[in-house]
Amino acid sequence: MELFPAIRYNLFSRKRNEKKGFSLLSGLKNKKMKNTITMLALFISMAFYGQSHSVLGKWKTIDDETGKAKSIVEIYERSGKIYGKIVDIIDVEKKKSLCTACSGEEKNKPVMGLIIIKGLKKEGKEYNSGKILDPTTGKQYKCFLALDGNDKLKVRGYIGVALFGRTQTWNRVK
Repeated sequence: MELFPAIRYNLFSRKRNEKKGFSLLSGLKNKKMKNTITMLALFISMAFYGQSHSVLGKWKTIDDETGKAKSIVEIYERSGKIYGKIVDIIDVEKKKSLCTACSGEEKNKPVMGLIIIKGLKKEGKEYNSGKILDPTTGKQYKCFLALDGNDKLKVRGYIGVALFGRTQTWNRVK
């Protein structure tokens, strides 16, 4: 049984099966099989498109003061809200550091694995209404995220009004 008889080649004469309306799916006899393959291809293409146009994924954090990479944060969705967890620290000497300046349940927890972005909700093209933790100072700020193209993420932490804060640009890890 041939899987794709429409693309059968005669190796000796190098002629392609020439049917009118030739397509990859034209040789499939079962209409249900055609629909299944078409839906699978559509689903795969949508998954790749959605991944590059979403804040979800791994991001390399860049310090806005020094311009150096600090960590890798994985941004994920849980119960309709956005969270971010430190999954790697670039500086080898700081990999085992603790959040000694943090308060509450984060106090003295390892920075590696710490959830620093909590409870953001999508509002248009931005993600707002959540908090971000600076593990260096232990301070929490209001936060919003916005994509800048496909591979850059603007992360703004602020107190009160968004005018009073700092913005970092994180790069998508591929």
